[in-house]
Amino acid sequence: MAGDYSRPVIQELKSSETYLWDYLIHHYHYLGLPPLVGEHLKQVVTIDGQIVACLGWASAAWKVRDRDGFIGWDKTVRRQNLHLLANNVRFLIPDWIHIKHLASKVLSLSLACLNERWQAKYSHGLVLAETFVDLARFKGTCYRAANWIHVGQTSGSSKKGNVYSYHGQSKAVYLYPLHRDYRRLLCHDPG
Repeated sequence: MAGDYSRPVIQELKSSETYLWDYLIHHYHYLGLPPLVGEHLKQVVTIDGQIVACLGWASAAWKVRDRDGFIGWDKTVRRQNLHLLANNVRFLIPDWIHIKHLASKVLSLSLACLNERWQAKYSHGLVLAETFVDLARFKGTCYRAANWIHVGQTSGSSKKGNVYSYHGQSKAVYLYPLHRDYRRLLCHDPG
């Protein structure tokens, strides 16, 4: 698909509609199909009825040193306010889709409706989005073009259940404020 095209449309999928999203992510995303538990959204992006991208949003990572330092919250406030962040856990544009600047456009469109859709589904809004970019594979260009902020790197470990394991693959940490006063809202102690 190339050349002139209609405006991309973001569609949030209900749990009964996720077969194609699951299939595309499983077969074409280098990390495969994640088990999305807890709060999450699966979205497809279509142009003229054809799927051109898949996005997955889920609960934020429990702790990320550079993200937490950038926000400026302490451990207690993080525990109380972490639900105000969402993690872009999957982003896929299949190899056969060739549309210039599609990735940053899709990210911008998804972010424009993310808070509203999260609020509708989970009865609370979001203040900040995060993502982790594997710099061994990608440069993060589409995130920078969509005005995400690079704040540092992960430590190179992952959490499975309650256990952290070091795998050595550090990733770039990008954040996107969904609210002008994100620091004040995230550092506020609601307790």
